[in-house]
Amino acid sequence: MTALVVLFVVAAVPLAPTEAVLIGCAVLAASGELPLTGVIAVAALGCFVADLVNYSLGRSAGMRALRRFSRRPGPRAVVEWTAARLASRGEPILVAVRWVPGGGLVGALLAGSLRWPSRRFAPVALAGATLWSGYTALIGYFGGQVIDDPLLAIALSWGTAVLISIPVGMAVKSAQRRVVDAAA
Repeated sequence: MTALVVLFVVAAVPLAPTEAVLIGCAVLAASGELPLTGVIAVAALGCFVADLVNYSLGRSAGMRALRRFSRRPGPRAVVEWTAARLASRGEPILVAVRWVPGGGLVGALLAGSLRWPSRRFAPVALAGATLWSGYTALIGYFGGQVIDDPLLAIALSWGTAVLISIPVGMAVKSAQRRVVDAAA
């Protein structure tokens, strides 16, 4: 039970290492110490709470809330790319941006800044948080199923997550460079 409380707190705090804690809890679920559905639900709820807080910050502070993340060209490109996509194809982009490091935070701030109605934002944020939590938890769970040693299972799960994220990260970096080059 303590692990689920820690997971919720970490997930509810923006930019905290949610993925690492979630994978660890999922490895515990694979050994039968936690229910996998509970791990996913707690992580999704924590991420959703963080999204609501960030959305509220975006509503109240507007684009000023994003200046802190837009000082360097890379993060600025993510913000500009996400803002342009949210304006045209909001819902799928808000879900997809959750897989980009810091994307959930930026997406929620932008949705608030762009004055999305909360009745539009909340279901999309909950869906994105649930999908991301399920994906991440399943990586940890399967790692825990393959290897009995929890530390090795976490290492395997992290390695798998890194291998999956490398091509995604390379594509995001490439898109960022194109946006930065086009702006220059």
